[in-house]
Amino acid sequence: MSQYPDERLLMLALQQIVFGYPVIANELIQRAESATNIFANRAQLSDTLPDASQTLLRMLQTDWTAQLKRAEEELLWCEKKHIKMLLPSDAAYPQRLLNCPDAPLALFYRGNADLNAAHVIAVVGTRQSTPYGHDIIHNIMSEFQRQLPDALVVSGLAYGIDSCAHRESLDHSLSTVGVLAHGLDTIYPAAHRGLATMMLSQGGLITEYMSKTKGDRANFIRRNRIIAGMADTVIVVESKSRGGSLYTANIANDYGRDVATFPGRVNDAASAGCNILIRENKARLVTSATDIINGLGWVTAAAEDEIRRKGVELPLFPDLTPDQQLIVNALREGDMQQNLLCVKTGLPPSKVYALLFQLEMSGHVKPYAGGTYHLRT
Repeated sequence: MSQYPDERLLMLALQQIVFGYPVIANELIQRAESATNIFANRAQLSDTLPDASQTLLRMLQTDWTAQLKRAEEELLWCEKKHIKMLLPSDAAYPQRLLNCPDAPLALFYRGNADLNAAHVIAVVGTRQSTPYGHDIIHNIMSEFQRQLPDALVVSGLAYGIDSCAHRESLDHSLSTVGVLAHGLDTIYPAAHRGLATMMLSQGGLITEYMSKTKGDRANFIRRNRIIAGMADTVIVVESKSRGGSLYTANIANDYGRDVATFPGRVNDAASAGCNILIRENKARLVTSATDIINGLGWVTAAAEDEIRRKGVELPLFPDLTPDQQLIVNALREGDMQQNLLCVKTGLPPSKVYALLFQLEMSGHVKPYAGGTYHLRT
């Protein structure tokens, strides 16, 4: 296992131990700074995390041999299957997830999509979708292809709206990633194996679950936070009054992400959840991809071409808030990722993310692949 740094092995072992405590796991890493430090000082963890339960402390203080052995097996399997294990410290890790308190300590990814694309759109909905929902997805993907061809579409590879979103993305030359509720050694539902295979060459598959993990019901609920956390916006297309789509929308609201939904007729059960989101002001009402793009203040490909054609220049010293100025001053040193901006400015990740969003909307910064930001002067 010499080809894997000890930290990667220990992080994967740690994720197994604290899998049911993602918020605490992230807090542990932030305070201890690494899984290596947690492992080395596990007997004194009550000092690092004084508010942790005795049950959790006992779990961390036990012998890690079994978890380390399992982690070693998993890393070897990933290498054989060309699967990447992504840690929060890796540039390829979905940077938007870093703003979520319950982000996975490790992700397993296979594919060729940029998980830090400039525009990431999650599409969720009912498994019992109707032609109305399918038409909506066809139309918005067609619009995204024209207006936002660099968009990454994220969904859950389930029946109904999820699989429709993936297929329409493929048909319209958009990258699409499926977030799984089990290991990458299987595909559920099995009927979507062919779809999953196509996605590997125009997107990918990602999960926090190691191989040999079955898709239990709780896993599907848990994976919804990854769908919401990876995206800039969550689009709900057909949802019943209860179900995973509403859960995903609520998580997105908690994360401070944009949520939009297409309305349905009042007596359509498949759209009842969408209408509830609108009624309770938990989602924007949209009727097209243009509504989605304009609501986020995104610049379309055509608009960017027009700016370049006219040679429009933005003011070098715009009227910025003090915090926005901190970001701009840091970016004058050169392009950098969000994590480094946090270090340079001393601002928390959630604040930096919000400021970058504001500056992107005003045209002062531009996001690039890998979660890097560039100052437009």
